[in-house]
Amino acid sequence: QVQLVESGGGLVQAGGSLRLSCAASGRTFENYPMAWFRQATGKEREFVAASIWSGDTTHYLDSVKGRFAISRDNAKNVMYLQMNSLKVEDTAVYYCAAASYFKQISSPARESEFAYWGQGTQVTVSS
Repeated sequence: QVQLVESGGGLVQAGGSLRLSCAASGRTFENYPMAWFRQATGKEREFVAASIWSGDTTHYLDSVKGRFAISRDNAKNVMYLQMNSLKVEDTAVYYCAAASYFKQISSPARESEFAYWGQGTQVTVSS
């Protein structure tokens, strides 16, 4: 059974940093696209960052470029999202997602391109 479990969310002041983790179990995703999405209250879920080709290629939402960094430790089957210079508008539930096979993904990635999803972790940025 494949599981993705996010952790690392919490409450932080604007300008602060958090690192989210997504631990995968049940299979490895070394060569498969993985991504982070987020959903703010009252809004649709949106793409944040994606990692493909075992992390060699990355895509980002324009508003997080230069502040967020996606990475993965394939040996541990874990993906990360380092979030720096956080803004109030980054407040959301953050979800990790993984594709079920290697493929090209859109830029920005679409939810339908990912078969596995975590339960989400809350990130709250206060002013």
